[in-house]
Amino acid sequence: MNRAPRRPVKPGAAVRHWAYRHGMPFSLPIETDRLILRRYTEADYDDLLKLQSNDDVARFLLYDAKTPEQVRESLAGRLADVAMDTDGQALTLAAVLRETGQHLGEVTLFVHSAEHRSGEIGFVFHPESHGHGYASEASVELLRLGFEQLGMHRIIGRLDHRNTSSANLLRRLGMRQEAHFVRNEFLKGEWTDELVFAMLADEWTRRSK
Repeated sequence: MNRAPRRPVKPGAAVRHWAYRHGMPFSLPIETDRLILRRYTEADYDDLLKLQSNDDVARFLLYDAKTPEQVRESLAGRLADVAMDTDGQALTLAAVLRETGQHLGEVTLFVHSAEHRSGEIGFVFHPESHGHGYASEASVELLRLGFEQLGMHRIIGRLDHRNTSSANLLRRLGMRQEAHFVRNEFLKGEWTDELVFAMLADEWTRRSK
């Protein structure tokens, strides 16, 4: 599940992030019991190619399986420094096993609006890594980063309604389903529905207690 923001950044929308105005930069990498969430490196090309060229992975995403050249462009974007202080920026982290360094997938946090302190999470994992709770373990850390380090007020998740496993994951994270848009996207030759989930900062605080 990874739905890049569609809304174009308005001219003059380079608004400094609320957290950075108060000297609160985020810290990486992030370590969990089983995972390390880290920035991509050039050495991750083969792993990213395996992920993004997989038809099963791309099934419910906005893009088709990518060519090697398209993956190189994707990697270049992931290597670029992002301060998460401007509307439209995104931080994508590789999710790897702590014990072996195996690349499992990736998680992304988008800045929708600095003014309104809103963001979006996304996650994409290799099919063979499904069923082990890795996406949940990684995604909860992205929510923590967004709410606790970047001071976000609201974070959403958007997905194709047929992607039931990702919808269930968002529910397990404690996100509420706010919308079901019927046939609102023409995706890969057909009209598809979209679900929108959301969580507010105070809901995150209650969940974390």
